[in-house]
Amino acid sequence: MPDANRPLSPHLQIYRWQITMILSIVHRTSGVALSVGLLLLVLWLITAATGPESYTRLRELLASPLGVVVLAGFIFALSFHLCNGIRHLFWDIGKGFEIPQYHASGWAVIIVSLLLTATVLAIGSGVLA
Repeated sequence: MPDANRPLSPHLQIYRWQITMILSIVHRTSGVALSVGLLLLVLWLITAATGPESYTRLRELLASPLGVVVLAGFIFALSFHLCNGIRHLFWDIGKGFEIPQYHASGWAVIIVSLLLTATVLAIGSGVLA
């Protein structure tokens, strides 16, 4: 029987957090967020098909502070998942495995994702108003 004080396998407390580890976790989380966000897209399509009253109510809900936070999270998840997916495509062809390259590409994913999110929100703010 193993010792109760000894971990059975390496644990997150043993490893030093690295950008690739964090981005891998966020990539999986953003994939789940996109799946949940698709429910919002389906709701939007249903309200558009139902009529102007229900569509207007949903539009007002999405223009509220909570709605904007939800939309911003969905847009960031989409931007991040796209950018990190492109990074993975480069890895699939054998590019970007040197330490400086994967650090640079990791930070590029974060920065471009934030810029894309801010751009879409800035453009969309006129649509929700």
